This record gives sequence, structure tokens and C-alpha cells, in this order.
Amino acid sequence: MKSTQQKIEEIKNNGYSLDFETIFESTLANYKKIAVYAGLILLVFLSLLFGVLFILVNTFYDFDTLIKNISLMNENPKAVSTEFILSYLGFSILTSCLISPFQAGFLKMADCGQKGEEFQVSTIFEYYKFPYFVSIVIITLIVALSGTGISILLESNGIKLLGGLFSCIISFLTFLSIPLIIFGKMNTIDSIKTSILIMSKKPLMLLGLIIVGLLFSLVGFIGCIIGIFFTIPFIYSMNYTIYEAIVGINLEEQNEELLSN
Repeated sequence: MKSTQQKIEEIKNNGYSLDFETIFESTLANYKKIAVYAGLILLVFLSLLFGVLFILVNTFYDFDTLIKNISLMNENPKAVSTEFILSYLGFSILTSCLISPFQAGFLKMADCGQKGEEFQVSTIFEYYKFPYFVSIVIITLIVALSGTGISILLESNGIKLLGGLFSCIISFLTFLSIPLIIFGKMNTIDSIKTSILIMSKKPLMLLGLIIVGLLFSLVGFIGCIIGIFFTIPFIYSMNYTIYEAIVGINLEEQNEELLSN
């Protein structure tokens, strides 16, 4: 059986095959295994997180002024002080970095569901451990600074469409970076380069899959807003399924098991 690095070399030289319908059906099957449990965890965690953030904002900043400045950033960025923009950017990036290992935990949950293994609340916090935590936070920081940072810079100069487009492109190209870290055992830089390599091989199909995944995740808004917590995990199942189909999961561990037998 090939190692992850050998598989990546094969993809680099020969590309890979991917079937849209198969990926969607596999994603749906995986999602059904984790939807309820993942949705409940997401509901509780985000409720607590937003509660804490609301208290912090009210403690250190006037909430009405904050909302007004955020609205101004979208309408007329030059009317907002540089200090506020930097504070807002810093706080957003810090929050993203701290919750990114939590988001990665849904990939672990998807992996457990796929293998028929039991998962618990602790599963979602699996990647707050070293060395995963450091790598995931660094990659989130790089993506946030290169995406959100440049996007805000462009938008503040009146180039709104280009700023948003640039941020979306960065997020798309790094879509598989975190799976490559937690399943492929790659370092931060290699995971980014490899994700860009893989995503650029079949950009239209992968973009189509991600768009479908995002639309499905937003279905929860229909009828009952609370349903969004139970449909968001679909995008994590999509992320996992795409990675599994292209690269494979825990190839090194499977090789070790074959050798031991």
C-alpha cells in the first residue's frame, strides 16, 4: 500500500479521478452517522461561545458603537478608524485560531463515523493536543492573514469585489490543508502546498462540490433557524469525504498494520 507521500507524488504526476455523484452520496452517508451528535455539540458550544463573546464585548466596548463601525466597514471603510480596523481584524483572527482545532474535531468525528467507531464529546477536542494544535492554529493564522487581511486592505481602498474574491480563492485552495495535517501527518507549509496542488487539479468539480456542501449546510435556516446547527456538519463530512477519496486516510498506519500481520 502507498504512503501518503507516495500518493501525493502520484497525484502530482498523474492527477486523480473523482466522481461528483459518488462523493455526494458518500458525504450524505457519512453525515447521517454524525449529524445529530455533531449538531448538539455545535449548538451547545456556539451558544456558550457567543455568550462569552457578548459579555467580553459589552465589558470592553460599547456594543452599539461596535455594530455601527462594522456596518461602516462594509459601506465606507475609510470612515472607520485604523485602530478599530486593526482591533477588529486581530480579534477575528484570534477567535478563528482558537476555535479552528474545535472545527477540526468534526473531521475526527467524521472519521470515527466512517469507520464505525464510537465518538464522544471529547472527540471534538482531539486536536487541542500537541502537535496538532500548533499546526492547525498556524495554518489558520496564515490563511486568515493572507485572506481576510488582504481582503480588508483591498476593500478599504474601494475594491470590495476583488477583496472578497481573493479571500474565497485562498479558502478554496487551502480546503484540504487541515485534513492533510491531521490525517496525512504533514507540517503546516507542506499541507498548504499540497492542498493547493490537489485543489488546482480539478478546480471546477471541487468548487461545485463545496458549493453544494455549503448550500446543504444552509438548509437549516429554512423553517427553523436552530436547524442550521444540525446541517453545518455536512460541510465537514464533505471535507472528510473529498480528502478520503483523493488521498486516503491514515495510510501509514494501515501500512504498519499490514507489515505486523
